[in-house]
Amino acid sequence: MGTEKSSKKKLSMTTQILIATIGGIVFGSVVGPRAANLKFIGDIFMRLIQMSVVILVMSAVAVAIGSQQGKGVGKMGFHTFKWIFIFTLFAAVLGYVLCQIIKPGVGITIVNPTEITEVAMSGSFQDTLLGFFSTNIIASMAAGNMVPCIIFAIIFGLACSVYTSTSGDDIILRWLKGINGVVLNIIKMVMKLAPIGVFCLLANISGAIGFKVVLPMIKFLACLAIGDLIMLIVYLPLAGFRCKVNPLAMPKKFLKVSMLAMTTTSSAICLPTKMEDSVTKFGVSRRISDFVGPITMSMNSNGAALCDLCYVCFLSQACNVTLTTPQIIMAVCLAIMLCLGTITVPGGAVVTMTFLATSLGLPVEAIGLLLAIDWFSGMFRTLLNVDADIIIAMLVANAEGELDRDVFNEVKTVDYIA
Repeated sequence: MGTEKSSKKKLSMTTQILIATIGGIVFGSVVGPRAANLKFIGDIFMRLIQMSVVILVMSAVAVAIGSQQGKGVGKMGFHTFKWIFIFTLFAAVLGYVLCQIIKPGVGITIVNPTEITEVAMSGSFQDTLLGFFSTNIIASMAAGNMVPCIIFAIIFGLACSVYTSTSGDDIILRWLKGINGVVLNIIKMVMKLAPIGVFCLLANISGAIGFKVVLPMIKFLACLAIGDLIMLIVYLPLAGFRCKVNPLAMPKKFLKVSMLAMTTTSSAICLPTKMEDSVTKFGVSRRISDFVGPITMSMNSNGAALCDLCYVCFLSQACNVTLTTPQIIMAVCLAIMLCLGTITVPGGAVVTMTFLATSLGLPVEAIGLLLAIDWFSGMFRTLLNVDADIIIAMLVANAEGELDRDVFNEVKTVDYIA
Protein backbone atom coordinates (compact mmCIF):
# COMPACT_ATOMS: atom_id res chain seq x y z
CA MET A 1 0.00 0.00 0.00
CA GLY A 2 2.84 2.36 0.87
CA THR A 3 4.47 1.76 -2.51
CA GLU A 4 1.21 2.45 -4.35
CA LYS A 5 0.66 5.71 -2.47
CA SER A 6 4.20 6.92 -3.14
CA SER A 7 3.89 6.14 -6.85
CA LYS A 8 0.63 8.08 -7.03
CA LYS A 9 2.17 11.08 -5.34
CA LYS A 10 5.22 11.08 -7.62
CA LEU A 11 5.31 14.17 -9.81
CA SER A 12 5.23 13.61 -13.55
CA MET A 13 8.15 14.81 -15.67
CA THR A 14 5.91 17.50 -17.19
CA THR A 15 5.06 18.85 -13.73
CA GLN A 16 8.71 18.75 -12.68
CA ILE A 17 9.75 20.70 -15.78
CA LEU A 18 6.97 23.26 -15.19
CA ILE A 19 8.11 23.76 -11.58
CA ALA A 20 11.73 24.04 -12.75
CA THR A 21 10.71 26.62 -15.37
CA ILE A 22 8.98 28.87 -12.85
CA GLY A 23 11.67 28.30 -10.24
CA GLY A 24 14.49 29.12 -12.66
CA ILE A 25 12.87 32.38 -13.74
CA VAL A 26 12.16 33.47 -10.17
CA PHE A 27 15.61 32.44 -8.92
CA GLY A 28 17.39 34.25 -11.75
CA SER A 29 15.33 37.40 -11.24
CA VAL A 30 16.16 37.47 -7.53
CA VAL A 31 19.84 36.53 -7.72
CA GLY A 32 20.63 38.53 -10.84
CA PRO A 33 23.82 38.11 -12.93
CA ARG A 34 25.30 35.69 -10.39
CA ALA A 35 22.79 33.10 -11.65
CA ALA A 36 25.04 32.79 -14.70
CA ASN A 37 27.23 30.53 -12.56
CA LEU A 38 24.56 27.83 -12.99
CA LYS A 39 24.69 27.91 -16.78
CA PHE A 40 27.38 25.25 -17.01
CA ILE A 41 25.05 22.74 -15.31
CA GLY A 42 22.37 23.38 -17.93
CA ASP A 43 25.02 23.09 -20.64
CA ILE A 44 26.11 19.71 -19.26
CA PHE A 45 22.52 18.47 -19.44
CA MET A 46 22.19 19.61 -23.06
CA ARG A 47 25.51 18.04 -24.01
CA LEU A 48 24.52 14.74 -22.44
CA ILE A 49 21.50 14.71 -24.77
CA GLN A 50 23.34 16.02 -27.80
CA MET A 51 26.17 13.49 -27.55
CA SER A 52 23.71 10.70 -28.41
CA VAL A 53 21.48 12.44 -30.95
CA VAL A 54 23.50 11.64 -34.08
CA ILE A 55 23.73 7.93 -33.26
CA LEU A 56 20.05 7.86 -32.27
CA VAL A 57 19.01 9.50 -35.55
CA MET A 58 21.16 7.34 -37.80
CA SER A 59 20.30 4.05 -36.11
CA ALA A 60 16.56 4.86 -36.02
CA VAL A 61 16.42 5.80 -39.72
CA ALA A 62 18.57 2.84 -40.80
CA VAL A 63 16.45 0.37 -38.80
CA ALA A 64 13.17 1.90 -40.01
CA ILE A 65 14.25 1.53 -43.65
CA GLY A 66 16.22 -1.69 -43.29
CA SER A 67 13.26 -3.46 -41.68
CA GLN A 68 11.11 -2.84 -44.74
CA GLN A 69 13.16 -5.03 -47.06
CA GLY A 70 12.41 -2.66 -49.91
CA LYS A 71 8.69 -2.38 -49.29
CA GLY A 72 6.86 0.80 -48.36
CA VAL A 73 9.84 3.13 -47.90
CA GLY A 74 9.12 5.13 -51.05
CA LYS A 75 5.49 5.75 -50.13
CA MET A 76 6.40 6.65 -46.54
CA GLY A 77 9.10 9.05 -47.75
CA PHE A 78 6.73 10.66 -50.27
CA HIS A 79 4.08 11.39 -47.64
CA THR A 80 6.72 12.68 -45.20
CA PHE A 81 8.32 15.14 -47.60
CA LYS A 82 4.96 16.18 -49.05
CA TRP A 83 3.78 17.41 -45.66
CA ILE A 84 7.18 18.91 -44.81
CA PHE A 85 7.05 21.09 -47.93
CA ILE A 86 3.40 22.11 -47.45
CA PHE A 87 3.86 23.01 -43.78
CA THR A 88 7.14 24.90 -44.35
CA LEU A 89 5.78 26.92 -47.27
CA PHE A 90 2.66 27.82 -45.28
CA ALA A 91 4.79 28.93 -42.30
CA ALA A 92 7.04 31.13 -44.43
CA VAL A 93 4.15 32.85 -46.21
CA LEU A 94 2.30 33.33 -42.92
CA GLY A 95 5.40 34.94 -41.38
CA TYR A 96 5.52 37.52 -44.17
CA VAL A 97 1.78 38.28 -43.97
CA LEU A 98 1.85 38.75 -40.19
CA CYS A 99 4.79 41.14 -40.43
CA GLN A 100 2.94 43.27 -42.96
CA ILE A 101 0.08 43.57 -40.46
CA ILE A 102 1.99 43.92 -37.17
CA LYS A 103 5.08 45.67 -38.64
CA PRO A 104 7.55 44.61 -35.92
CA GLY A 105 10.44 46.71 -37.24
CA VAL A 106 8.56 50.00 -37.58
CA GLY A 107 9.48 52.47 -34.84
CA ILE A 108 12.56 50.51 -33.70
CA THR A 109 15.62 52.63 -32.98
CA ILE A 110 18.76 50.90 -34.18
CA VAL A 111 21.35 50.58 -31.41
CA ASN A 112 24.93 49.40 -31.58
CA PRO A 113 24.51 45.77 -32.64
CA THR A 114 25.97 42.83 -30.85
CA GLU A 115 29.26 41.92 -32.46
CA ILE A 116 28.80 39.05 -34.87
CA THR A 117 31.74 36.70 -35.01
CA GLU A 118 30.20 34.13 -37.36
CA VAL A 119 29.52 34.93 -40.99
CA ALA A 120 27.23 32.76 -43.03
CA MET A 121 28.59 31.84 -46.43
CA SER A 122 26.24 32.38 -49.32
CA GLY A 123 26.13 29.57 -51.84
CA SER A 124 24.33 28.55 -54.97
CA PHE A 125 21.45 26.10 -55.07
CA GLN A 126 23.87 23.48 -56.41
CA ASP A 127 26.24 24.10 -53.49
CA THR A 128 23.39 23.68 -51.04
CA LEU A 129 22.39 20.34 -52.56
CA LEU A 130 26.02 19.24 -52.76
CA GLY A 131 26.36 19.90 -49.03
CA PHE A 132 23.69 17.28 -48.37
CA PHE A 133 26.16 14.58 -49.41
CA SER A 134 29.21 13.97 -47.26
CA THR A 135 32.67 12.92 -48.41
CA ASN A 136 33.41 11.72 -44.88
CA ILE A 137 30.46 10.49 -42.86
CA ILE A 138 32.55 10.27 -39.68
CA ALA A 139 33.43 13.98 -40.01
CA SER A 140 29.75 14.82 -40.60
CA MET A 141 28.78 12.86 -37.49
CA ALA A 142 31.44 14.63 -35.44
CA ALA A 143 30.28 18.04 -36.69
CA GLY A 144 26.61 17.19 -36.11
CA ASN A 145 25.67 17.84 -39.76
CA MET A 146 22.35 16.06 -39.64
CA VAL A 147 21.25 16.04 -43.28
CA PRO A 148 24.33 14.18 -44.61
CA CYS A 149 24.02 11.77 -41.68
CA ILE A 150 20.36 11.10 -42.46
CA ILE A 151 21.08 10.57 -46.16
CA PHE A 152 23.85 8.12 -45.28
CA ALA A 153 21.50 6.33 -42.86
CA ILE A 154 18.83 6.06 -45.58
CA ILE A 155 21.34 4.57 -48.04
CA PHE A 156 22.75 2.28 -45.34
CA GLY A 157 19.24 1.13 -44.43
CA LEU A 158 18.41 0.37 -48.07
CA ALA A 159 21.65 -1.58 -48.46
CA CYS A 160 20.93 -3.40 -45.19
CA SER A 161 17.49 -4.31 -46.49
CA VAL A 162 18.95 -5.73 -49.71
CA TYR A 163 21.63 -7.64 -47.80
CA THR A 164 19.09 -9.13 -45.39
CA SER A 165 16.67 -10.20 -48.12
CA THR A 166 19.35 -11.76 -50.34
CA SER A 167 21.48 -13.44 -47.68
CA GLY A 168 18.85 -14.23 -45.08
CA ASP A 169 21.26 -12.90 -42.45
CA ASP A 170 19.73 -10.16 -40.30
CA ILE A 171 22.71 -9.73 -37.94
CA ILE A 172 23.37 -6.15 -39.10
CA LEU A 173 19.74 -5.18 -38.60
CA ARG A 174 19.68 -6.76 -35.15
CA TRP A 175 22.94 -5.00 -34.29
CA LEU A 176 21.46 -1.64 -35.32
CA LYS A 177 18.32 -2.29 -33.28
CA GLY A 178 20.49 -3.09 -30.28
CA ILE A 179 22.47 0.13 -30.63
CA ASN A 180 19.26 2.11 -31.00
CA GLY A 181 17.81 0.50 -27.87
CA VAL A 182 20.95 1.23 -25.83
CA VAL A 183 21.07 4.88 -26.94
CA LEU A 184 17.37 5.29 -26.11
CA ASN A 185 18.06 4.03 -22.61
CA ILE A 186 20.99 6.43 -22.26
CA ILE A 187 18.73 9.33 -23.17
CA LYS A 188 15.98 8.04 -20.89
CA MET A 189 18.46 8.16 -17.98
CA VAL A 190 19.67 11.64 -18.91
CA MET A 191 16.09 12.93 -19.18
CA LYS A 192 15.68 12.35 -15.45
CA LEU A 193 18.00 15.34 -15.06
CA ALA A 194 15.77 17.55 -17.26
CA PRO A 195 14.23 19.58 -14.40
CA ILE A 196 17.71 20.45 -13.05
CA GLY A 197 18.98 21.36 -16.51
CA VAL A 198 15.93 23.50 -17.29
CA PHE A 199 16.16 25.30 -13.93
CA CYS A 200 19.81 26.22 -14.50
CA LEU A 201 19.30 27.32 -18.12
CA LEU A 202 16.40 29.62 -17.25
CA ALA A 203 18.09 30.97 -14.14
CA ASN A 204 20.95 32.10 -16.37
CA ILE A 205 18.64 33.68 -18.95
CA SER A 206 16.58 35.47 -16.30
CA GLY A 207 19.53 36.58 -14.18
CA ALA A 208 22.42 37.18 -16.55
CA ILE A 209 20.64 38.47 -19.64
CA GLY A 210 17.52 39.90 -18.07
CA PHE A 211 13.97 40.08 -19.34
CA LYS A 212 13.95 43.87 -19.91
CA VAL A 213 15.28 43.33 -23.43
CA VAL A 214 11.92 41.82 -24.43
CA LEU A 215 9.97 45.09 -24.09
CA PRO A 216 11.16 46.98 -27.20
CA MET A 217 10.84 43.81 -29.28
CA ILE A 218 7.39 42.78 -28.12
CA LYS A 219 5.87 43.20 -31.60
CA PHE A 220 8.44 40.86 -33.11
CA LEU A 221 7.71 38.21 -30.50
CA ALA A 222 3.99 38.80 -31.04
CA CYS A 223 4.42 37.85 -34.71
CA LEU A 224 5.96 34.55 -33.66
CA ALA A 225 3.39 33.83 -30.95
CA ILE A 226 0.40 34.64 -33.21
CA GLY A 227 1.98 32.65 -36.04
CA ASP A 228 2.39 29.60 -33.80
CA LEU A 229 -1.21 29.90 -32.66
CA ILE A 230 -2.61 30.25 -36.17
CA MET A 231 -0.65 27.28 -37.49
CA LEU A 232 -1.64 25.02 -34.62
CA ILE A 233 -5.26 26.11 -35.06
CA VAL A 234 -4.93 24.97 -38.70
CA TYR A 235 -2.81 21.85 -38.11
CA LEU A 236 -4.76 20.25 -35.29
CA PRO A 237 -8.17 20.16 -37.04
CA LEU A 238 -6.40 19.06 -40.24
CA ALA A 239 -4.81 16.11 -38.45
CA GLY A 240 -8.03 15.36 -36.57
CA PHE A 241 -10.09 15.32 -39.77
CA ARG A 242 -7.67 13.22 -41.84
CA CYS A 243 -6.80 10.84 -39.00
CA LYS A 244 -10.39 10.62 -37.67
CA VAL A 245 -9.45 11.53 -34.11
CA ASN A 246 -10.55 14.30 -31.74
CA PRO A 247 -8.26 17.34 -32.20
CA LEU A 248 -9.37 18.74 -28.83
CA ALA A 249 -7.50 15.89 -27.13
CA MET A 250 -4.19 16.89 -28.74
CA PRO A 251 -3.14 19.94 -26.65
CA LYS A 252 -2.91 17.84 -23.47
CA LYS A 253 -0.84 15.22 -25.30
CA PHE A 254 1.52 17.93 -26.56
CA LEU A 255 2.09 19.40 -23.09
CA LYS A 256 5.25 17.51 -22.06
CA VAL A 257 7.15 17.88 -25.32
CA SER A 258 5.97 21.50 -25.71
CA MET A 259 7.31 22.40 -22.27
CA LEU A 260 10.63 20.79 -23.14
CA ALA A 261 10.72 22.61 -26.48
CA MET A 262 10.08 26.03 -24.95
CA THR A 263 12.61 25.60 -22.14
CA THR A 264 15.49 24.01 -24.07
CA THR A 265 14.80 25.78 -27.42
CA SER A 266 16.34 22.78 -29.21
CA SER A 267 14.60 20.35 -31.56
CA ALA A 268 17.53 17.97 -31.12
CA ILE A 269 17.08 17.85 -27.35
CA CYS A 270 13.36 17.18 -27.84
CA LEU A 271 13.85 14.38 -30.39
CA PRO A 272 13.76 11.40 -28.00
CA THR A 273 10.70 12.71 -26.15
CA LYS A 274 8.97 13.59 -29.42
CA MET A 275 9.53 10.13 -30.86
CA GLU A 276 8.36 8.41 -27.68
CA ASP A 277 5.23 10.58 -27.32
CA SER A 278 4.34 10.00 -30.98
CA VAL A 279 4.06 6.29 -30.22
CA THR A 280 2.73 6.24 -26.65
CA LYS A 281 0.33 9.21 -26.78
CA PHE A 282 -0.64 9.75 -30.42
CA GLY A 283 -0.76 6.14 -31.62
CA VAL A 284 1.91 6.40 -34.32
CA SER A 285 3.64 3.08 -35.01
CA ARG A 286 7.26 2.65 -33.92
CA ARG A 287 8.28 2.13 -37.56
CA ILE A 288 6.77 5.45 -38.65
CA SER A 289 8.09 7.33 -35.61
CA ASP A 290 11.65 6.09 -36.13
CA PHE A 291 11.55 7.13 -39.78
CA VAL A 292 9.63 10.42 -39.61
CA GLY A 293 10.96 11.72 -36.27
CA PRO A 294 14.64 12.24 -37.20
CA ILE A 295 13.84 13.48 -40.71
CA THR A 296 11.31 16.08 -39.56
CA MET A 297 13.69 17.21 -36.79
CA SER A 298 16.22 18.23 -39.42
CA MET A 299 13.97 19.19 -42.33
CA ASN A 300 10.58 20.28 -40.97
CA SER A 301 11.44 23.53 -39.21
CA ASN A 302 8.06 25.26 -39.46
CA GLY A 303 8.89 27.58 -36.59
CA ALA A 304 12.23 28.45 -38.15
CA ALA A 305 10.57 29.24 -41.51
CA LEU A 306 8.11 31.56 -39.76
CA CYS A 307 10.95 33.16 -37.82
CA ASP A 308 13.17 33.57 -40.91
CA LEU A 309 10.55 35.65 -42.72
CA CYS A 310 10.03 37.68 -39.55
CA TYR A 311 13.81 38.32 -39.47
CA VAL A 312 13.76 39.55 -43.05
CA CYS A 313 10.74 41.79 -42.55
CA PHE A 314 12.06 43.17 -39.26
CA LEU A 315 15.44 44.04 -40.81
CA SER A 316 13.83 45.71 -43.81
CA GLN A 317 11.35 47.69 -41.69
CA ALA A 318 13.87 48.69 -39.01
CA CYS A 319 16.35 49.87 -41.63
CA ASN A 320 13.62 51.47 -43.79
CA VAL A 321 14.33 49.25 -46.80
CA THR A 322 11.45 48.27 -49.07
CA LEU A 323 11.56 44.67 -50.28
CA THR A 324 10.82 44.04 -53.94
CA THR A 325 8.59 41.17 -55.06
CA PRO A 326 11.58 39.11 -56.30
CA GLN A 327 13.26 39.65 -52.91
CA ILE A 328 10.14 38.46 -51.08
CA ILE A 329 9.94 35.34 -53.24
CA MET A 330 13.64 34.75 -52.73
CA ALA A 331 13.24 35.17 -48.95
CA VAL A 332 10.53 32.48 -48.91
CA CYS A 333 12.68 30.12 -50.99
CA LEU A 334 15.74 30.76 -48.81
CA ALA A 335 13.71 30.07 -45.67
CA ILE A 336 12.53 26.74 -47.08
CA MET A 337 16.08 25.79 -48.12
CA LEU A 338 17.49 26.76 -44.73
CA CYS A 339 14.88 24.61 -43.01
CA LEU A 340 15.70 21.64 -45.21
CA GLY A 341 19.37 21.87 -44.42
CA THR A 342 19.68 22.91 -40.79
CA ILE A 343 18.87 21.65 -37.31
CA THR A 344 17.56 23.99 -34.65
CA VAL A 345 19.97 24.37 -31.73
CA PRO A 346 20.21 27.20 -29.19
CA GLY A 347 22.27 30.14 -30.45
CA GLY A 348 22.42 29.02 -34.08
CA ALA A 349 20.20 31.85 -35.36
CA VAL A 350 23.11 34.29 -35.82
CA VAL A 351 24.24 32.41 -38.93
CA THR A 352 20.69 32.35 -40.32
CA MET A 353 20.16 36.07 -39.70
CA THR A 354 23.44 37.01 -41.36
CA PHE A 355 22.82 34.66 -44.29
CA LEU A 356 19.37 36.12 -44.95
CA ALA A 357 20.51 39.74 -44.59
CA THR A 358 23.50 39.39 -46.90
CA SER A 359 21.63 37.25 -49.44
CA LEU A 360 18.87 39.85 -49.75
CA GLY A 361 21.14 42.90 -49.58
CA LEU A 362 19.72 44.11 -46.26
CA PRO A 363 21.73 46.07 -43.66
CA VAL A 364 22.83 44.04 -40.66
CA GLU A 365 22.70 46.90 -38.13
CA ALA A 366 19.47 45.61 -36.56
CA ILE A 367 20.70 42.06 -36.02
CA GLY A 368 21.94 42.98 -32.55
CA LEU A 369 18.38 43.49 -31.32
CA LEU A 370 17.32 40.15 -32.78
CA LEU A 371 20.23 38.39 -31.13
CA ALA A 372 19.36 39.94 -27.78
CA ILE A 373 15.96 38.22 -27.78
CA ASP A 374 16.97 35.07 -29.66
CA TRP A 375 16.33 32.83 -26.67
CA PHE A 376 12.73 34.05 -26.51
CA SER A 377 12.36 33.67 -30.29
CA GLY A 378 13.72 30.15 -29.93
CA MET A 379 10.88 29.26 -27.57
CA PHE A 380 8.30 29.90 -30.30
CA ARG A 381 10.45 28.42 -33.09
CA THR A 382 11.05 25.14 -31.30
CA LEU A 383 7.50 24.79 -30.00
CA LEU A 384 6.08 24.85 -33.51
CA ASN A 385 8.91 22.74 -34.96
CA VAL A 386 8.34 19.91 -32.50
CA ASP A 387 4.53 19.93 -32.42
CA ALA A 388 4.31 20.03 -36.23
CA ASP A 389 6.72 17.09 -36.44
CA ILE A 390 4.34 14.94 -34.40
CA ILE A 391 1.39 16.03 -36.55
CA ILE A 392 3.28 15.00 -39.69
CA ALA A 393 4.06 11.63 -38.08
CA MET A 394 0.32 11.18 -37.44
CA LEU A 395 -0.55 12.08 -41.05
CA VAL A 396 2.06 9.68 -42.43
CA ALA A 397 0.98 6.90 -40.05
CA ASN A 398 -2.62 7.42 -41.12
CA ALA A 399 -1.67 7.19 -44.81
CA GLU A 400 0.28 4.00 -44.10
CA GLY A 401 -2.53 2.48 -42.01
CA GLU A 402 -0.32 2.47 -38.92
CA LEU A 403 -2.12 4.90 -36.63
CA ASP A 404 -3.51 3.15 -33.54
CA ARG A 405 -6.58 5.15 -32.55
CA ASP A 406 -7.02 3.07 -29.39
CA VAL A 407 -3.70 4.45 -28.15
CA PHE A 408 -4.70 7.99 -29.11
CA ASN A 409 -8.04 7.58 -27.33
CA GLU A 410 -6.25 6.07 -24.30
CA VAL A 411 -8.17 2.81 -24.60
CA LYS A 412 -4.85 0.95 -24.45
CA THR A 413 -1.23 1.77 -23.65
CA VAL A 414 2.00 0.87 -25.43
CA ASP A 415 5.68 1.20 -24.58
CA TYR A 416 8.15 2.86 -26.92
CA ILE A 417 11.22 0.91 -25.86
CA ALA A 418 10.63 -2.73 -26.69
